[in-house]
Amino acid sequence: MEPFGGDKKIGHSLLTNPETRFKNWAIPRIPPEIEGYHLTLTTLLWSFINILIAFEAKKHLSLLWLVSLMILFQYLTDLFDGELGRQRDTGVIKWGFYMDHFLDYIFLCSLVFVGYMISPQGLEIWYFTLLAILGGFMVNTFLAFGATNEFQIYHYGIGPTELRIIFILINTFIIFLGTSSFHILLPITVILCGIGLVINTWQVQRKLWRYDMEVKAMRKDQER
Repeated sequence: MEPFGGDKKIGHSLLTNPETRFKNWAIPRIPPEIEGYHLTLTTLLWSFINILIAFEAKKHLSLLWLVSLMILFQYLTDLFDGELGRQRDTGVIKWGFYMDHFLDYIFLCSLVFVGYMISPQGLEIWYFTLLAILGGFMVNTFLAFGATNEFQIYHYGIGPTELRIIFILINTFIIFLGTSSFHILLPITVILCGIGLVINTWQVQRKLWRYDMEVKAMRKDQER
């Protein structure tokens, strides 16, 4: 049986090298009572806090600083959970793969919910479309992993860390400039994300098609 590849991410992002140095420095300093699966489950807490904040954030946009703090906390716990298990040999690889990425989706939904709650009326369809497209990226990633056993979450040097930075920058923009430009910026964002999903899907299916054709050609050569 082919070894499980879900714990080995393919590719690199712009911040992979400094992240690796940071992990190597921080992991030995995490108390031994804390395990990787504890860190994984904290995403539920960060998501729940985002949802609570969302109900008041429209009246007090400065609360988005707390949302950005939750993004930072989720980044740190997500960064350390798998590496902590590997270095201490206490990891639960398949459970961690499943729960980590399912909870990533829950956290993503909480961020979209915050955006929906602070937005002017009339943009509901755009938020529905945005969530569908962002979910599509995740579905695309896991389907590609199922077909190749290669878990690739980095594209053109961009990965989850860079996306979190973008979310924090968006929060900062909203805090200082408000939501009056959402009627323009949100559709543009959704359209750009949709184009990115189409491009990503095209690249994945082309790779899988080429692989299938190579396997078919090898099988025909063996039959001769």
